[in-house]
Amino acid sequence: MNGTTYHQTLNGLAENPLRRTWRGNKQGTIELATVPKFDSPYEEREWIKEHMAAAFRYWGKLGYGEGVSGHITVRDPVLPDHYWMNPFAEHFSTITKSMLVLVGPDGYVSPHGAQLPINTAGFYIHSAIHKARPDVHAAAHCHSLHGKAWSAFGRPIDILTQDSCLFHDNLAVYNNFGGIVLAQEEGENIAVALGPKSKTCILQNHGLLTLGNTVDEAVYLFAALDRQCKVQLLAEAAAANGIPKTIISKEDAEFTARTIQWWENVYVNFQPEYKLLLKETNGDFLL
Repeated sequence: MNGTTYHQTLNGLAENPLRRTWRGNKQGTIELATVPKFDSPYEEREWIKEHMAAAFRYWGKLGYGEGVSGHITVRDPVLPDHYWMNPFAEHFSTITKSMLVLVGPDGYVSPHGAQLPINTAGFYIHSAIHKARPDVHAAAHCHSLHGKAWSAFGRPIDILTQDSCLFHDNLAVYNNFGGIVLAQEEGENIAVALGPKSKTCILQNHGLLTLGNTVDEAVYLFAALDRQCKVQLLAEAAAANGIPKTIISKEDAEFTARTIQWWENVYVNFQPEYKLLLKETNGDFLL
């Protein structure tokens, strides 16, 4: 390019961000399967629980287990003021659909799901987020290795790679650590830090938190953010030895983000993992 910087634009591209990323045949008869539509909220509930159980198995594969820490919640389509949650003191790799607990608006286990205890900190964090952000349906938090390592700095990641553009103008930082979350106020503070539109957050000295229109989106964002924290740690180590970092320009980061941040694109990114889990476990998590 003879030293000239080239920037792409959205001119001439499909309006739907998902449609920009794939193509079929000329006849238009090939379609990409995305989030299904349901005739009944009860059918949708079962689908959500299947994908939620898979999300925990995915976390288990990635080694995110840390004792009793970590929780995912998803708003229930039948009882929208309730949300599904994993039971307390169960390894992510053993979670099945029938083990999921339905939590009521009072913060206690309802009679409609598994009759198992839940994580108190998870209740305070997730109840505040679901209340503050009715635009999202799922929230995910755990103590992944690279996420909690980078959280010690209390600062966002840099936009260093194409994948990190998922977090351009989409990443908050909660610059406080008030101890283990055992009070409603701390959950509310985290919700305030997230603000009205960010779907990802670094909790200082704690870990990561991600949101999604689907549980698939929330857990894919979580794993992607943890990987970018690892990239950042590696880049910082190299930079400390005199190798300069090149940060993606705001213009290019925004162009990329306007496609890859679209919730359907993030959902589709998790589907290879879902299909692999089905094959690896013979569908065990669906029980």
